[in-house]
Amino acid sequence: MGRNLFYFAPLYYLSMNSDIIIIGAGPGGYEMAAEAAQNGLQVVIIEKSEAGGTCLNRGCIPTKALCRNAEVVNLLKESAKWGVNVDNISLDYSVAHARKNDVVAQLRAGVEMLMKQPGITYVNGEATFKDTHTVDVNGETYTANNIVIATGSAPRGLPIEGADLAMTSDDILGMNQLPKSLCIVGGGVIGMEFAAIFNSFGVEVSVVEFCKEILPPFDKDIAKRLKTVLSKRGININTQAAVNGIKQTEDGMLEVTFDQKGKAKSIIAEKVLMSVGRQPVIPAGLDNTGVTIGRRGIEVDDNMLTNVAGIYAIGDVNGRMMLAHAASAQGTRALHHILGKDDSINLDIVPSAVFTTPELSMVGLTEEQCSEKEMDVTVKKSFFRSNGKAVSMGETDGLIKMIVCNQTRKIVGCHICGAHAADLIQEVVTAMNVGATVDTLASAIHGHPTLSEVVMATAKQF
Repeated sequence: MGRNLFYFAPLYYLSMNSDIIIIGAGPGGYEMAAEAAQNGLQVVIIEKSEAGGTCLNRGCIPTKALCRNAEVVNLLKESAKWGVNVDNISLDYSVAHARKNDVVAQLRAGVEMLMKQPGITYVNGEATFKDTHTVDVNGETYTANNIVIATGSAPRGLPIEGADLAMTSDDILGMNQLPKSLCIVGGGVIGMEFAAIFNSFGVEVSVVEFCKEILPPFDKDIAKRLKTVLSKRGININTQAAVNGIKQTEDGMLEVTFDQKGKAKSIIAEKVLMSVGRQPVIPAGLDNTGVTIGRRGIEVDDNMLTNVAGIYAIGDVNGRMMLAHAASAQGTRALHHILGKDDSINLDIVPSAVFTTPELSMVGLTEEQCSEKEMDVTVKKSFFRSNGKAVSMGETDGLIKMIVCNQTRKIVGCHICGAHAADLIQEVVTAMNVGATVDTLASAIHGHPTLSEVVMATAKQF
């Protein structure tokens, strides 16, 4: 027995053993670490930057803090129309920027505290794979039977001349002063949120989007409605436009050149934001493991397991769905697989939202996707302008579009443009998860006056 202790002692001092190693402390990583510790597992979680990952520090949370300030600015503008004197109210973006930093710092401290619970070892540094069960961080070696890659994503650029002149979303969140004008390359979720934010603060905003409509993943009716609203507010939106390059003018401005329907055009602005999507961050040394990396990211099965036993990938790094809540759900699924537990998580029913004003949200299939699949469906719409709560709020510019399968009467898709769309969609998400029919949703008593009555009104049309 003594000989065995002597033999294993060097291994103990050379490496730290745990049940799970998680690389990345974003929502998927830190929530998985907390749940694993609650289940009695020993977890090492490694983060090379700040706790909370991209979502908390450079994505979801800081942009939502700015969206809130932009919402207040829009409300003040509306109040002026209602006769409220707002002449003496100062709108200082540096205050919004400082508030955004305070919000991030508060939530980051919460994550750091969560990572101090028993069973979790938090390591700050960059992890490098040595083999399928071993990573190296700051000269220390860590081993585990299961390693979960949760390294997230980073802004992606276009291979065009002058791309280095543009800012990324990380850069623009670091600004504490506003430019007079901004050109955004890319009309996806990130681009349109920044467009709405900076337009609210009085910046001259232009958007250049390659696709036929902004927000390509969203239903066309919903995307068109948002485009109309934002265009009325003065945002110059150019679709079906292919950017060729960015160059600096003699007076220090930036010129974005693009082709739109066969015509050469350009936009001159003080700043340019490159917002054409994100790309997975692959951890160093992963090629030492034999893990397969596909076009969109690390390839995984429905349990988030890669082709190598014991190595999982969750969140943006697998490219399945780049949303924080999707990463959290995938982390739960991966942990349950490690623990040998079953769950009822449906990874095909995931809501998404755009926090512009008005908000957008969606879940399930679009009408276009249903047509492509030749599905037998019925589509109905309801409008916010007939809802008492929306009218009283002055938020009448919105609609709900619901898609129902004619055979099963189940909802296969729902798309919302309007106030609190990101919250309203959750009722439909829950109904879809439990397999409820549209009739069940229609018969559920909704409070009055509430925006949720728009959901009920849509369901009742079926």
